Amino acid sequence: MTDTNSRDTETADTPTASAPVPALEFINVSCRFEIDEKGNGYTATQGVSFTIADGEFVSVVGPTGCGKSTILNMAAGLLTPSEGSIRIFGKPVNGIDPRVGYMFQADSLMPWATALDNVTAGLRFRGTPIEEANRLGMEWLARVGLDRFPDRYPHELSGGMRKRVAMAQTLINDPELILMDESFSALDVQTRQLMENELLEIWSAKKRAVLFITHDLEEAISMSDRVLVLSAGPASHPIADFRITLDRPRNVADIRSTPAFHRIYSDIWSVLREEVMKSYEKSRSAI
Repeated sequence: MTDTNSRDTETADTPTASAPVPALEFINVSCRFEIDEKGNGYTATQGVSFTIADGEFVSVVGPTGCGKSTILNMAAGLLTPSEGSIRIFGKPVNGIDPRVGYMFQADSLMPWATALDNVTAGLRFRGTPIEEANRLGMEWLARVGLDRFPDRYPHELSGGMRKRVAMAQTLINDPELILMDESFSALDVQTRQLMENELLEIWSAKKRAVLFITHDLEEAISMSDRVLVLSAGPASHPIADFRITLDRPRNVADIRSTPAFHRIYSDIWSVLREEVMKSYEKSRSAI
């Protein structure tokens, strides 16, 4: 196992013409929200620049309120940057891109639809014949261990089972870029680790690009190829980029007990801790 967990800053550079086109590219992106009619506002992010290669799993960590979800929503085309540009496989983001899959923090399942209908909703919306959509839906329910429950409604499923349905609902459309916003944060520790391992197993099959937002540094390290650390807000921006060279495939529970994992954790936490304290002091002074 190689322990080369030093910061990697090359990803911020603009790729050369011969380099592969990044799956996702932020170029000096800022996002400002207007607060009142007098023009007062809040700058959530400022000067954000980073890239994610095709097939790369990148997590973003930072203090509470540092703009992690804002970055994700801009990548999804749900928010328009105030400045800068965002590109997906070289093309500017202009609204919702069908190549992007978004798994939200909260359950986004339709309560009136069965597990199978929820999973196949995207396919049916795009015009896939119902028989084909259901066949693929059952395959994905089997992948997440729910093929015995296609007729269950969300209220009949546990929290972990609903997350599995949501993951199948996102991935069945074969997105080229997957966005995940603290998707497992509401789960208990055991279920969360099961979901993390299931996601890694599915991801390893096709190696799609992933932008994973989490407040859990252990989760970020155990899942990712790289971890970006954001500064405390306002005007949050990446301040460190750590490459994670832990061997794959990984079991997220086992990998966290290794000396290499703890060294990486210590290195990242030494940067993140300072930003967390800044955010905490700002929140205290605002009271």
